[in-house]
Amino acid sequence: MFRKRSQDKGQRRWVRAKAWVVPESPRCVQCGICSFYCPIDIDVRRHAWLGVPVNDSYCLTCGECVARCPRGVLRFEQTDLFSGDK
Repeated sequence: MFRKRSQDKGQRRWVRAKAWVVPESPRCVQCGICSFYCPIDIDVRRHAWLGVPVNDSYCLTCGECVARCPRGVLRFEQTDLFSGDK
């Protein structure tokens, strides 16, 4: 049913290191719910409007915007941005 806290913490670290929030802009109706629930006040709605990923360095990748979007416009997508291959 619920995962242990330590397992959640490991999963969150993976998400922070490997993914970012990506919008599917044609489906977005600009309701602003994603931005309202962002705990650090990132304007996720604007990212969705422009069709660009939320690659803000302050993003916690907590998933609130993804979970709260009533149309399922937002999703986590893998990125190699933080890989060691530089």
